[in-house]
Amino acid sequence: MQHDGVPAAAMTYDAFHAKAQAIISTIETVIDGKRDAVEMALTVLLAEGHLLIEDVPGVGKTMLARALARTVDCSVSRVQFTPDLLPADITGVSVYNQAERVFEFKPGPIFANIVIGDEINRASPKTQSAMLESMEERQVTVDGSSYSLAAPFIVIATQNPIEMEGTYPLPEAQRDRFMARISMGYPDATAELAMLRTRATSSPLDAVRPVVDATELGDMITTARAVYASRAVEQYAVAIANATREDRDLRLGASPRATLQLVRAAKARAALDGREFVLPDDIDALAIPVLGHRLIATRRAGAGSSVLSGSSVADIIARIIADTPVPISASS
Repeated sequence: MQHDGVPAAAMTYDAFHAKAQAIISTIETVIDGKRDAVEMALTVLLAEGHLLIEDVPGVGKTMLARALARTVDCSVSRVQFTPDLLPADITGVSVYNQAERVFEFKPGPIFANIVIGDEINRASPKTQSAMLESMEERQVTVDGSSYSLAAPFIVIATQNPIEMEGTYPLPEAQRDRFMARISMGYPDATAELAMLRTRATSSPLDAVRPVVDATELGDMITTARAVYASRAVEQYAVAIANATREDRDLRLGASPRATLQLVRAAKARAALDGREFVLPDDIDALAIPVLGHRLIATRRAGAGSSVLSGSSVADIIARIIADTPVPISASS
């Protein structure tokens, strides 16, 4: 199905679905019993967004990030965020070449297709802000010169809850750069027992091999981008975003960037579901992971809620979705 103004898909939807399922199956050899988290991570990757994984230590946040990175045959770098990390340690630095008598730029770890930022909220806000330009504009500016980042480019960052020792809350501008935030949660008893048996002598991550290369991933991204979102669906997403800006229980609503990323993620979700068009259900399913970390509840609304779960914000979003009329001709 081809719609006016929508680019042609780079690969057939059958090929897209086969590749996507192969990626999911490969990741699930490492992350067991967390299908929703795995699918959400892949959705963000295919929507050209950045992913924030927030949870308590030891539940597999970094393992999910590494497993997703290993399924793609492309450049991958990892940054361990610590309080003494400097912005230049991420972006790179200009070094004077005495032989040539010129300054040469030495790229930092941000120059990779997939960047894993481990415990991002343990670095100072100044260092966190060093990633703002790269995450939004896909470029880095050092000493007045701009350097483009290779496509595709995705940042997968993990963080501990802000009530943990030694953490800094991410600034609002930084959180807004992330397309979605997910939590891993504790495994169920069966999955935890299986983990004890299978990881006694080796890590399943060692057996993970690439499923797609950078070119194929680019084709999958183009295919997801070509999914059709009707005017009615777009109006529905805008109505939800506007409602967050006007809700009395929120003191910070969704930005226009959030609306744009909500629709992009919905397209990727529809493609993963084997559809060539977005449904209002896609918007509903993604509203909390895409909008939740961007919104700030008033003190009255947030009283008694958990910082980790963000339950008050999630409840507000759920109420807004329930109160927003669903377009009848959304798939037309």
